[in-house]
Amino acid sequence: MALQNINPTTTNSWKKLTAHFEKIKTEHLKELFKNDRHRASNFTIGFDDFTLDYSKNRISQETIDLLVELANEINLQDAIQKSFSGDQINKTEKRAVLHTALRSTSSTPIIVNGINIKPEIENTLQQIEHITDAVVSGKWKGYTGKEITDVVNIGIGGSDLGPQMVVEALQFYKNRLTTHFVSNIDGDHVSEVIKKIDPETTLFVIVSKTFTTQETLTNANTIKEWFLKSAAENDISKHFVAVSTNLEAITEFGIDKKNVFTMWNWVGGRFSLWSAVGLSISLSVGFQNFKALLEGASEMDTHFKETEFNQNIPVILALISVWYNNFFGCETEAILPYSQYLHKLTPYLQQAIMESNGKNVDRNGEEVTYQTGTIVWGSTGTNMQHAFMQLVHQGTKLIPSDFIGFKESLYGLTEHHKKLMANYYAQMEALAFGKTKEEVHLDLKFNNKKEEIATLLPFKVFQGNRPSNAITIKKLNPNSLGKLIAMYEHKLFVQGVVWNIYSFDQFGVELGKELTNKHLKKQG
Repeated sequence: MALQNINPTTTNSWKKLTAHFEKIKTEHLKELFKNDRHRASNFTIGFDDFTLDYSKNRISQETIDLLVELANEINLQDAIQKSFSGDQINKTEKRAVLHTALRSTSSTPIIVNGINIKPEIENTLQQIEHITDAVVSGKWKGYTGKEITDVVNIGIGGSDLGPQMVVEALQFYKNRLTTHFVSNIDGDHVSEVIKKIDPETTLFVIVSKTFTTQETLTNANTIKEWFLKSAAENDISKHFVAVSTNLEAITEFGIDKKNVFTMWNWVGGRFSLWSAVGLSISLSVGFQNFKALLEGASEMDTHFKETEFNQNIPVILALISVWYNNFFGCETEAILPYSQYLHKLTPYLQQAIMESNGKNVDRNGEEVTYQTGTIVWGSTGTNMQHAFMQLVHQGTKLIPSDFIGFKESLYGLTEHHKKLMANYYAQMEALAFGKTKEEVHLDLKFNNKKEEIATLLPFKVFQGNRPSNAITIKKLNPNSLGKLIAMYEHKLFVQGVVWNIYSFDQFGVELGKELTNKHLKKQG
């Protein structure tokens, strides 16, 4: 069954939220904290090694109660149940949306078109484990008998952004293999990667469901031509594997059938890193770490599926985002991880969120009259503090921000980590509470700048009242990373349900492709 079609603006809870917004919109976080000395604990959710502190948002308990009421009125629980059970919630493409099944640790069958998909998933995982162990151990040899030292992932979109983000995030756990990524059709990209590798010791993973994606096939063929300058056609089978469904095209390319990993139409590209699309992750960090990534995501799935909305981390994040997007009129959200390992997280989430919820037509096929998808951007702390945070602190735009921090560092450089986390907490404090004219005046006076008070004072004032979420995690490891990614997946799903849009198609990317082909025909 499909999702229900409910325009959120027609609900009673939306009307209540509109009236409530008029009352609360000018309230300052300073006053909200002053009036509730337990505010920090009242607006904090703990789950396993995750803590979400959402107290520094321009909300009251009434706001949360009304947002949860909205979630119930649009029947969010029904949508969640349908998403996990294999209903065709991607109605426009007549598909189920079951990336969650790829990491499920439950033995309960999941039926798609009358078939239990669990055995297929398990078979693919075993195939991933087998090839990972063979390559990492050195048993898999190249055409000259040498061990594989490098892996090149050839894909684009979800077939690139997801695996690349995870491989970068888990560098601390990497094995002896070096992993590279080729995505852009710009020939300079593939040329630079080729400079770094040896055809005798490199394994290429081509990721394309149809084996027709223009960027991926162009790059794959360029690499194949380069490879054949020093190797023979029958050597391709020792150096190329594919994640695809197009067996005919794969065989024609020269890839051995036993080195082909299947894909399913119930897994969208931007949610596919949990499938064989994540082969490069497994090769980079080992199968056990890949499995831990899946298990972490599964744990967040269970939390999302079974927890009451007012204690449900993805649901609360999504509802707060709707609050800012649709009532405050905020157009962007910043995602700010305080870990250099997560420098690819925001580009990954840009695709996941903006390709999913960048829709102007609702589930009835009618143009929406309200804002839908948010623009997602960001960078890593503390780098971004020396870049764009000036605008977030003192600019004219209200930008809700997610700060992601870790209690423990991986290399144990405690002085570094103390300073990193001091910055993490200080930024949120400054955004929330700011600095008044009186406080600036005292500072200038105390620092013997009395003569400059009149000229400097207005420039040093921070209005504060700028919202943030603190997502604090014990330690960055495969399990916690899996939870973090799944958390954002569920957040965007909830947003799409509230906005009454289909989050799992992406027709917006098609027109550009069509026009590209027309231009190529014109060029001959």
